Amino acid sequence: MAANSNSLFLIIFIFNLIVLAASQSPAADAPSPAPPPSDSCNGVYLSYAHTAGSKLPPDLKKSDPTHQPYRFESTLTVLNNGLDDLKSWRAFVGFRHGEFLVSASSAVLADGSTLPASVENGTVFAGFPMSDLKTAIKTAGDLTQMQVQVKLVGTQFGVAPPDVPMPDNISLANDGFVCPKPTLQGKSGMHVCCTVDPDVKTNITVEEEFLPRQSGDLSIMYDVTRTYDSSYWAQVTISNHNPLGRLDNWKLSWDWMRDEFIYTMKGAYPSVVDSSDCIFGSQGTYYGDLDFANVLNCERRPTLIDLPPTKYNDSNLGFKPYCCRNGTILPPLMDASKSISSFQLQVFKMPPDLNRSELTPPQNWRINGTMNPDYKCGPPVRVSPSQFPDPSGLPSNSTAVASWQVVCNITQLKGASPRCCVSFSAYYNDSVVPCKTCACGCSRATDRTCSTTTTAMLLPPEALLIPFENRTAKAKAWADLKHLPNPDPMPCGDNCGVSINWHIATDYSRGWSARITLFNWGETSFPDWFAAVQMKKAVPGFEKMYSFNGSALELDGYNNTLFMEGLEGLNYLVAETDAANPEKDPRVPGKQQTVISFKKKNTPGINVPMGDGFPTKVFFNGEECSIPSALPSNGVGKTSATSFSSLLLLVLVLLILI
Repeated sequence: MAANSNSLFLIIFIFNLIVLAASQSPAADAPSPAPPPSDSCNGVYLSYAHTAGSKLPPDLKKSDPTHQPYRFESTLTVLNNGLDDLKSWRAFVGFRHGEFLVSASSAVLADGSTLPASVENGTVFAGFPMSDLKTAIKTAGDLTQMQVQVKLVGTQFGVAPPDVPMPDNISLANDGFVCPKPTLQGKSGMHVCCTVDPDVKTNITVEEEFLPRQSGDLSIMYDVTRTYDSSYWAQVTISNHNPLGRLDNWKLSWDWMRDEFIYTMKGAYPSVVDSSDCIFGSQGTYYGDLDFANVLNCERRPTLIDLPPTKYNDSNLGFKPYCCRNGTILPPLMDASKSISSFQLQVFKMPPDLNRSELTPPQNWRINGTMNPDYKCGPPVRVSPSQFPDPSGLPSNSTAVASWQVVCNITQLKGASPRCCVSFSAYYNDSVVPCKTCACGCSRATDRTCSTTTTAMLLPPEALLIPFENRTAKAKAWADLKHLPNPDPMPCGDNCGVSINWHIATDYSRGWSARITLFNWGETSFPDWFAAVQMKKAVPGFEKMYSFNGSALELDGYNNTLFMEGLEGLNYLVAETDAANPEKDPRVPGKQQTVISFKKKNTPGINVPMGDGFPTKVFFNGEECSIPSALPSNGVGKTSATSFSSLLLLVLVLLILI
């Protein structure tokens, strides 16, 4: 009996061992889960994941599926796995489905655009409020300091579920990094590891707390000079560094991100004085005892303007260096002291930022002017504190509490038209090649009365003296006289506020001359105007300008630019005015003119009539003008050079006398 019991016990024991081994063997043999791709990245890891999507009204799926809107939600992740802190991170996402971005957490658009915004051609994101990503070494692997996740919500067009609207690329936009082609993760994700480019030389050392100051066409400094628990004083300084850049009547705007508001200002003023957003908002509740009648502006996106010169000595508004110039910022070549504009403002903060060390600059900066180039501004970057001369006059400097730099560069906005144009003429041809049709844009209403595509008609020289709408009879008569095309409908006008005529006056064996005439057809006068022309070969032969201050200017290593401005007393291009007999005579443009002489000694082989005597680019107050696509013909329609030169000289001299 005992033997049977022992045998039974042994059988049960062996059975349990088999069951236990069987239950454990799959786990023992199962492969361990693969580590995430970020673990193998020793640089900056970026990933993009599409998380959700749905169809939006209206329903165009059957009639126009390519324009059917869909909501998309996605997450952009930036993780610093490198040895050095990643300062002011910027990441590019190559959107390609007509995306319209509505919101982005923990980031702003690096080009200064305010959401919602079109990002259909891709966009660069910049970190906010956490712009710097620290390393695992400095944080013991704390992802909250090493990583940022940007939640994106927007609209895309044409990609219906279950298809996924993925971008074509993601990469780190910071200088000094190289990123390979992203790796796809299924249908809804991609990732890339960006590493330091070993071929890039930099003067940035790891120990520096701040990034070095960057160069650009325009630099804006936001310096906090005094700080308190609930408010601070900041100084804004706008500096022009482009020799052809300029601003007139500048308007500066930005977005407050923490419900701040402007209490008072010196050296500038809001374009709209309004405290209603504070009174009916959380600011009015928190600052219950504050007299909001004295608050200047509570808009989330204020627009600030310069003061007129009469306010410079105003003890309440002025008394600030580089202020009160009607928003004019000149190139440093013209006047270095007028290439800067500055003002101060007192900013009130809101909870939870009620700490004198809690300082956040505004975001999404934008600046523009009247008849000036367009600027695109980057995000504010924390730099070393600025230093200012001590206001007491002592030989010492005072340091800002904190400083941020915003760099703006001249750009051509998509679909933007020039605001000035150029016509060409020459002594060897009695027709003027006018400004292009719709050179500065045409409205849809003009389609009914004129052609926006027909080439502009050649003109007699005297037609340059009258407004376009009064040139019809002269243009038709000239076409009949010269057997030129006489289209119906007539081509539309150029619609430019400023037009410039470049005329080849003479050409001889040792030199040649040109005449440039500026016409102001607008209602705005231009004080301290300037113009510039770029030419392929002629500038080294520049000799003299007779009615303007002129100089050869080297840009980007090329001596190809002539810079010109009015002499003292002639530096004001007046607006269009009434003629002597307004009831029957057309209005008269403001105008300035000079002769420019060149020598051929320094430009061997120059062929003036065949194009070397005409500019390839023309600028007025920094704005690039539209130029004709054709030159005056040397031979067709040619008249006696002597007789016509004398006639045209008489006509153009009359420009000054009228």
